[in-house]
Amino acid sequence: MAEESAKQFLEKLLITPSPTGFEGSGVQVWKNYVDQFANEVVTDAYGSCAAKISISGDVATVMLEAHCDEIGMVVQHISENGFVYINKLGGSDSTIARAKKVFIHNKRGSVVGVTGNTAIHLQDQKNGGGKQPAWKEIYVDIGVSSKEEALGLVQVGDPITYASDFEYLNEEILTGRALDNRIGGYIVAEALRKLNEKKKDLKVNVIALNAVQEEVGGFGARMMSYRFMPDVALVTDVTHATDTPGIDQKEHGTVEMGKGPAIQHGGANHPKVVAFLEEVCENAKIEIQHEATSVRTGTDTDSIFYQQTGIPSALISLPLRYMHSPVETCNMNDVEHLIDLMVEAVLAMRPDQTFGVFED
Repeated sequence: MAEESAKQFLEKLLITPSPTGFEGSGVQVWKNYVDQFANEVVTDAYGSCAAKISISGDVATVMLEAHCDEIGMVVQHISENGFVYINKLGGSDSTIARAKKVFIHNKRGSVVGVTGNTAIHLQDQKNGGGKQPAWKEIYVDIGVSSKEEALGLVQVGDPITYASDFEYLNEEILTGRALDNRIGGYIVAEALRKLNEKKKDLKVNVIALNAVQEEVGGFGARMMSYRFMPDVALVTDVTHATDTPGIDQKEHGTVEMGKGPAIQHGGANHPKVVAFLEEVCENAKIEIQHEATSVRTGTDTDSIFYQQTGIPSALISLPLRYMHSPVETCNMNDVEHLIDLMVEAVLAMRPDQTFGVFED
């Protein structure tokens, strides 16, 4: 079988549905790609997948992690006249849920539907017309007229995703559904592939992890981190680019798309690992941005760092516009710089690498 190119891999990853709790298809795409160059690929009971490059049992191990699941919806109820009422999976936004084409994923494949939207001419503006809908008010029309017909196509519990594809707005800008965090899966896989090409320069073992169920609590990362207990973890996820109209940077910080990955400070981010990454970026001339963690990072980093006796961890984020929407947007230069940062950081690690707070 001919090797799959990185671009083909990214595009297949982006179009493959992987709603939280139903990640199997997306993980399979990721697994098929890393199988080409990893020494070993393993999965766990819930579907997280880890690919390894092993140097020696006597050296440190670094884990590169990204989650594989996307937000979505789920079938909650089917009415007597065949309309499918839905609820959210993860942090889906009901504001943008109406008037969309969707896929309901059943055991046989997928069913096309549209989320109902009352025409503006018929909305009662005096009694809440145009307001943000509650999830219990949102339904999908799948073109049937009875509950019996609907049950022949879908059932309660089937996951739903928006039927949007990806587009390149230009050579640098990519937009689409579920860049959060399918793009992270691409980043850790590409970092592992490049490290395999430089295997003779590696001094540590490497694990790339694509973890399930981040959007509902970081559970996949928690299971696999406990299982492997790496000496250090470099996590990647998206972060809010705050360079679009209407965002208060005094409240949310300043992160710009196209200005490089963002390193977070505080919280789960180990200060020695953060300092190490900053030094790597300075030496490799990789442009970075900085973010402050108030309470939690809101990513799998929060699930990884506290396992057993602690895993020194750091979050390296990709600036993303329009998060948790069908038109998430990123700059591919930021993606490549984040891959470079992960590769350079791993290559800079010593065989006996540790990151204790009180170490010299």
